[in-house]
Amino acid sequence: MTEKPLTLLEKDAIYCSWGDTVHYADPPKVFTSCEGSYLYDEQNTPYLDLQMWYSAVNFGYRNPRLNEVLKRQIDTLPQLACQYLHAEKVELAETICQYVEQKYGVKGRVHFNVGGAQAVEDSLKIVRNATGKNLMFAFMGGYHGRTLGASAITSSYRYRRRFGHFSDRAQFIPFPYCFRCPYGMKQESCGMYCHNEFEKLFETEYNGVWDDKAKQAEYGAFYVETIQGTGGYVIPPAGYFPKLAKTLKERNILLVVDEIQMGVYRTGKLWSWENFGIVPDVFIFGKAITNGLNPISGIWAREEFINPQVFPPGSTHSTFSSNPLGTATALEVLRMTQEKELEPELRAKGAYFLQKLQELKTRWKMIGDVSGMGMALRMEMCTADGYTPNRQLADRIFNEGLKGDLSLDGKTYGLVLDIGGYSKNVFTLAPSLTITRAEIDLGLALFEQLLQRCGAQ
Repeated sequence: MTEKPLTLLEKDAIYCSWGDTVHYADPPKVFTSCEGSYLYDEQNTPYLDLQMWYSAVNFGYRNPRLNEVLKRQIDTLPQLACQYLHAEKVELAETICQYVEQKYGVKGRVHFNVGGAQAVEDSLKIVRNATGKNLMFAFMGGYHGRTLGASAITSSYRYRRRFGHFSDRAQFIPFPYCFRCPYGMKQESCGMYCHNEFEKLFETEYNGVWDDKAKQAEYGAFYVETIQGTGGYVIPPAGYFPKLAKTLKERNILLVVDEIQMGVYRTGKLWSWENFGIVPDVFIFGKAITNGLNPISGIWAREEFINPQVFPPGSTHSTFSSNPLGTATALEVLRMTQEKELEPELRAKGAYFLQKLQELKTRWKMIGDVSGMGMALRMEMCTADGYTPNRQLADRIFNEGLKGDLSLDGKTYGLVLDIGGYSKNVFTLAPSLTITRAEIDLGLALFEQLLQRCGAQ
């Protein structure tokens, strides 16, 4: 008797490590195709995606223009060892550097890698080489990756617990999370209390970070996400980052911005730090720079930290860094962003989405904080008091959305969401930048169905 063939999920359970993918959905969801703002399952049911591969696919799935560039590159120069030059690498670096220099008057260079965490690792080498310091500041709630160095500056102990002692673990500073202020303050009256507490660390050597006689900190850099990603798309109050940048500059501590999730117009500007009145010493990019196609990541750093005299050839290495397929795609992504001014359109569309979320909040007690910047939006699931985190409700909504059995106007849909936040109760919304207002309305209607189905109040 012939044995019944194993299903894909049965094979996954037998052959695949679960350590390299996150099996949050039960059972894991299988998709077979995608286009625009939608994923499609084996029954060809459309799932409106409101997280777009953790903000990697900013310009929509199967974007025809970007796919075509990738196809052309495959037929011309698909492979080249990173010890050689090709036009796409140099022109991509030029585009990024000229953007920063022309807008902000700061000269820098670009260094490439493949994944975001690898670029974070390379940035740590740049910082250590420039400062001679191996200790860093980072934010509570921050996420920078899961390699060993990146885990050391990511606040979640969960990512380190299995792997022994991290002697270079960052000192973690509370993020200005005003809805859930770690100090119990109110934004309108706190006087930027969180930043004042950070500055106090430098008042005396006995706070463990500063030698007042030598005028030196023990810390080389402060790693920040200007808007926290996995932490729940937390947006800081206006004025916070200029104060922080001033404090760091006075202590010769570098400011490093992780743009991996918020870069490439997610916040309405090319780089999220542009919204906050700062220019970092180093910033790290990845994900959406290739629209989720052949991946690359990279670092922009100020000239004095990355020129060949201080950071010579061989300081880092990755076989697939600056690969032609990735750099060609990334170069086309940036050309698309330069052909027309994207900010007004994205600001308007994000404001429309946020307004609709705020209207939804007025109808449901269990929706707490709702906020957003550009096309990075957040919605906290709470108990009926509108404040206490409600992880159970968020988990139910997440899983129900993946069942693909929501009905609207005679059509069947699914809804793809992502959960973040300190208490895993925040829906972090990162729709395609090309999403239409009709699709925004569809997403909100489907989400309200999920609220009803999951017993929200």
